[in-house]
Amino acid sequence: MDGFKSRLNESVQFKLSFWLSLAILVIAMAAGIFSFASAFDEAHELQDDMLRQVAALFDRQHLPLAHLGDDGRAKDSDEESRVIVQYLAEGSKSASRVDSGAPLPLPLSLPDGLQTLEVSGEPFRVLVKTTSSGERIAVAQETGIRDEIARDSALRTLMPLLILVPILLLIVADLVRKLFRPIATLSAEIDQRAEQELHSIEESHLPFEVRPFVVAINRLLARVDQSMENQRRFVADAAHELRSPLTALSLQAERLGEADMSDLARERLMTLRQGIVRGRNLLDQMLTLAKAQAALDRPESSVSVQHVYRCVLEDLMPLAEDKHIDIGVEGEQDAQIWVNELDMIAVVKNLVDNAIRYTPHGGRVDLSVTTEEGRAILRIRDSGPGIQVNERARVFDPFYRTLGSDQVGSGLGLSIVKTVTDRIGAEIELGFTDDARRSGLCVRVIMPLANPL
Repeated sequence: MDGFKSRLNESVQFKLSFWLSLAILVIAMAAGIFSFASAFDEAHELQDDMLRQVAALFDRQHLPLAHLGDDGRAKDSDEESRVIVQYLAEGSKSASRVDSGAPLPLPLSLPDGLQTLEVSGEPFRVLVKTTSSGERIAVAQETGIRDEIARDSALRTLMPLLILVPILLLIVADLVRKLFRPIATLSAEIDQRAEQELHSIEESHLPFEVRPFVVAINRLLARVDQSMENQRRFVADAAHELRSPLTALSLQAERLGEADMSDLARERLMTLRQGIVRGRNLLDQMLTLAKAQAALDRPESSVSVQHVYRCVLEDLMPLAEDKHIDIGVEGEQDAQIWVNELDMIAVVKNLVDNAIRYTPHGGRVDLSVTTEEGRAILRIRDSGPGIQVNERARVFDPFYRTLGSDQVGSGLGLSIVKTVTDRIGAEIELGFTDDARRSGLCVRVIMPLANPL
């Protein structure tokens, strides 16, 4: 009961359906009771009219009652709908039971007209009439039979209402559900949006009562979009502004390295130069993240995965050679994907850069692509330590780095990858290269094919 009350208070659709159904049921019950009572009374009136017509027929036609038999009843008549016609005279008092076939023991003092009497323990509706010849006749019918006929007639009148009310309730429930369908569709549309999709909601097809709410949501989306745009612009501007002083510091450090200095000073200078390089890498990653969060133009053509691999390897080959890492593309299979080339390069470059950094000297990094069920599956596998299962949910957070890692990095690489894949509708999965040893990182990027090969 508590759940029903809670749902009634929380759901407008359920509340509207409940109260409309309740109103229909109450009105239908009132109409049914009135219809049943009216039909019941009308049937009794018709039966009284029938008694009057029978009496008038005997009076006008001067029909003798002898042909009805000695018991005053028609032979071979229907027992349930029989009408008893008899003289109201001394001879009619001889019978004591109704079922015996004798005339009814009616009192001679009965006045003319309709009346309900109890004869030998059974109720009868009796019409007493004095004919034009001065004889008095009684036309009678059992009340139980009359009530049964009237009740059957009233129920037949009520039957269409009993059939139509449940159908009406189903129609009302269906109409209410259809009326609320635009709201459910709107909810599903908003729920399926990515975090970067802050464009306004189309309101022309929505009911008039819902439009003010949608207008308020659109204004909120516009404010959130403006706030996020300001934040991205601030990050990009700050990164650009910091580039110049870091470049100047790098040049000064290089000039300082040409000067004569002690071994201790040169060691400290080396540490300074490494910090400057790390700062510049951090700024580059922040700019890349800001670009990844901004919605780029929709692609005008498909891009080849093998082409993306070649572009990335050309940029990162010196870093792999410096660590003597065997890096390359496995197989010659290619796939065309409908995505912005800069987005795809950003994803693959960050994944390969991450693989090179965490793979030890003399290790291995393999790139490959396969197609399956209309999807392209990009794999980047390395022979590094891999990422443990309990950390895989957090490695996509900005500035998060795996515990115990001694690699120099900004902690933004996988965050950039996740941001871009979410925006372009791709899926990313992390696993082990060697499941038995639980080592190495295998990254799978899954996205629809533009033209399956």
